[in-house]
Amino acid sequence: MKTIVPITVIICATIACNGPEVNSYYPTNREPLTQAAYVKLPLGAIRPHGWLNNQLTIQANGLTGHLDEFWPSVQNSAWKGGDGEAWERGPYYLDGLIPLAYLLDDQRLIQKSQVWIEWILSSGQDNGWFGPDTNADRWPLAVTMKALTQYQEATGDKRVIPLLTNYFSYLNNESPDWPDSEWRGVRAKENLLSAFWLYNRTGNRDILKVAESITASSYDWSSYFREFPWDTDALNEGRIPHIWDAPGLTAHVVNIAMAVKYPGLRYLLTGDESYKSRVFEALRNLDEHHGQVTGRFSGDEHLSGKRPTQGTEYCAVVEFMFSLEELMEILGDARLADRLEMLAFNAIPGTTMPDFWAHQYDQQSNQVLCTVAKRDWASNRDDANLYGLEPDYGCCTANMHQGWPKFVSHMWMATHDQGLVAVAYGPSEVKARVADGVDVTILEETQYPFQGHIRFTVTVPEPLVFPLHLRIPAWAEGAVIQVGKKTISPEAGTFAVIKRKWSTGDSVVLNLPMKVRVETRYHDAVSVMRGPLYFALRIGERFKELKHYYLQSSDWEVHPTTPWNYGLIIDKTNPENSFVVETRDIAGNIWDQENAPVVLRARGKAIPEWTIVNNSAGDTPQSPVISDQPLTELELIPYGNTRLRITEFPVIDDR
Repeated sequence: MKTIVPITVIICATIACNGPEVNSYYPTNREPLTQAAYVKLPLGAIRPHGWLNNQLTIQANGLTGHLDEFWPSVQNSAWKGGDGEAWERGPYYLDGLIPLAYLLDDQRLIQKSQVWIEWILSSGQDNGWFGPDTNADRWPLAVTMKALTQYQEATGDKRVIPLLTNYFSYLNNESPDWPDSEWRGVRAKENLLSAFWLYNRTGNRDILKVAESITASSYDWSSYFREFPWDTDALNEGRIPHIWDAPGLTAHVVNIAMAVKYPGLRYLLTGDESYKSRVFEALRNLDEHHGQVTGRFSGDEHLSGKRPTQGTEYCAVVEFMFSLEELMEILGDARLADRLEMLAFNAIPGTTMPDFWAHQYDQQSNQVLCTVAKRDWASNRDDANLYGLEPDYGCCTANMHQGWPKFVSHMWMATHDQGLVAVAYGPSEVKARVADGVDVTILEETQYPFQGHIRFTVTVPEPLVFPLHLRIPAWAEGAVIQVGKKTISPEAGTFAVIKRKWSTGDSVVLNLPMKVRVETRYHDAVSVMRGPLYFALRIGERFKELKHYYLQSSDWEVHPTTPWNYGLIIDKTNPENSFVVETRDIAGNIWDQENAPVVLRARGKAIPEWTIVNNSAGDTPQSPVISDQPLTELELIPYGNTRLRITEFPVIDDR
């Protein structure tokens, strides 16, 4: 007679479901470190499928897969034995190349990355220092260690841990040297990521001594986020520094994007619960004073307020994503993953060409002209919003590659109840150890984020019991989980934990309703959302090539060929009444404007007085706006499908 094991479903609040157990199969935090909420899986445990696999393949065939063939900063990098750049650009590039290569199991990219790895692993000196002789700065070594830890997880190369151990011995023997006026000082806590990784694998307490020294001797970001000096008043009074001194480094958008995770790292080191709340204080302050659509904050090099024509540096997007990925492991808070998805599905594709052969330095929420021209940036140059190889400055050219691969490698994590959690959604497959040490595979089939239907299918060597944790986004009111004949209605913003005996072929279907909703933004304009996607006006785009470099690499201006100065007619109490939603199956390159998988049809009116000012859209007119122009049918497409866009719309007074 068949034994039926009941399906147990637990609904947790925003925070991960934590119990007394500790995961038995993956490295967890050794005492005295505080235990993280989840456990990151090693690189290679998660594989992209469907459109995500296609996206990573496009990246491999684009700049990531060819940059070292022609861009001098990495072509002749001193980090692989050349006579070129010896600071951060080589390590930045490697930090994205390695996860991309191993997620795709792309032998061409693996061989490219191995050239760097072999040189770096052979560069260690007797005192523990490593890297090019021409570099004396600790900052790029912090980035290199992040790349090396990913490589070690993917390959098990036994040479990595001794190299890192020797370097932390060097740091332990030398003076702290983390000045607030230097990059290595304001970014010093990036070293804690590798310190914790290494300590958890070796138990060497000297490594924690270094971590404690760094925390005590470098810039105090936790207090900064609580006190937050660069608020709206500071912006309006011209007090936000736009120069490269100690205060200016604390207003630099990339430094802040990295630093968002630092209170979380201090929580692991100290066990002080107050540091957990400081993460959310940081996010609230950034949103209130500099927040932009897609979950990012402004910084056209330095913090620059909430106007939708202020830019956000591409480096800040990928570093902010990495901070959220790390914080999701540490805190297990669903709100962090909600924001992570918004950045991944909007801000990354919105600042790159669909073929990944060009990128912007600065993206704008309302972006109606991409040219070499003076704009109201805080401190960037005239070419910062071109789509090209190296607009404004080359840091993003080197650093942008980590965005998609690290997102994929953090989509699933292990849990302390010997199960798995789906942190972020997208077509993928995870192979991991659960229950009593059994390897299982879960295939996730979906067209998310464009549609809300997600199917998880389990493959196990034998029937076994383990829990599957599913994040329910805060926007997903009315979500439904189907497990066999059982239907579950979890609350939005929670985790649903399904514990049952699984057999091969068992599936779970998660349906996330994607209602159209709006949020109020600068000058009471509105932005339109559906699921984790923001929607922008479809504007005709004319591309003008300015300079060609190599293969498909060029610099491009983008000019509008259709009007852009429209306001929307919106029923704010029931936004769905204002739109007709059209969905289509994914085909081709999904971020090409013509391939948009979702289209919203809306109504609006032109606002003739809203014109271009200083080569950007003028300030958004204060809503509501009276317009005597005829009613116009408008088409909105996902932000990531646009190079030109209006994303913050004035609201038309339709009384």
